[in-house]
Amino acid sequence: MKHCQPRSARVSHTHHIPLSALRRVAINNDLPPALPLRDTLNRPLRDLRISITDRCNFRCTYCMPRERFGHSHPFLPRGSLLSFEEIARLARVFAGLGVEKIRLTGGEPLLRKDVHKLVAMLAGIPGLELTLTTNAALLSRQAQALKDAGLNRITVSLDSLDEATFRQMSDSDFSLSEVLQGIEAADKAGFKALKINMVVKRGVNDEGILDMVRHFRHSGHVLRFIEYMDVGETNAWRLNDVVSASEILARVHAGFPLEPLEANYPGEVARRWRFADGAGEIGVIASVTQAFCGSCTRLRLSPEGKLFTCLFATQGHDLMPRLRSGESDAALAGWVGGIWAARQDRYSELRNQAQLGDSGEKIEMSYIGG
Repeated sequence: MKHCQPRSARVSHTHHIPLSALRRVAINNDLPPALPLRDTLNRPLRDLRISITDRCNFRCTYCMPRERFGHSHPFLPRGSLLSFEEIARLARVFAGLGVEKIRLTGGEPLLRKDVHKLVAMLAGIPGLELTLTTNAALLSRQAQALKDAGLNRITVSLDSLDEATFRQMSDSDFSLSEVLQGIEAADKAGFKALKINMVVKRGVNDEGILDMVRHFRHSGHVLRFIEYMDVGETNAWRLNDVVSASEILARVHAGFPLEPLEANYPGEVARRWRFADGAGEIGVIASVTQAFCGSCTRLRLSPEGKLFTCLFATQGHDLMPRLRSGESDAALAGWVGGIWAARQDRYSELRNQAQLGDSGEKIEMSYIGG
């Protein structure tokens, strides 16, 4: 197994671009909204995913396999994580750059103490949709506090409704019932239309596709199937393990006829389908077989303040020194804007076209979120 370089060795330094060189940017929420920044492929900056911890209470085989992330794994020291105040400040800067949605991720974000307090701080930023992705094992005890704090939406990762398969894939001491109780608690707290994400791996959980459909039909929640992706360096990915979006749809359609739906917004990663009988909708995220890099509008922020311009990135841009050296919001915005303006990532498209070559070791998904 390959060993990643220390994270500090994989940090890229981008030259500051003065604010005057960018599109009009609103650094203060009292100013008019900013025009969206555009990267080299004319993609606007709209979404920010903030990983607030690299720790997780699951060891999912496709994300944090235990043989790599065991007891001796050097997780980030808690003192090196961005504080809630720093995250909130950065969120305001990003909102001024055109970001409309922030997703809190991990690791498992509900492991971060008092995460509802961070939610309350971010919910005070006008114009932002605030979402969170969780494995839901701790959700039943936190759902109401998150709702009261102003969280808009929740996405739950759940790969099987079979107890043995669930435990095999999550490699944890939690039971399936604890996750389902978390989903129920979120529903009762007022989170409607939860998104339930199922990573499908051939020969492991693909036989449970229709079981998931039966369970979540009529629930008001949106079940989304995700092709098994080659994220990071530790999940032993093979193309033969991928169940394609077209195969998933064929299986579902055979049991429950589907009709296509339009995207909710530009850049939506899931292709939407509704049940012909009106029982709800599903989505399919086909990042392996039907790459959607051309509409990607996302930046990712690691727990200790590094920016990544792609889920399959090999290096990041260290924001922490600037943040803690007293730089103004305007200077931070100019630096971030320069990073986005130079962005040219399209890993999945190049993978499909067999043009990648040796692109270096990819950052683990557990470090920067999905």
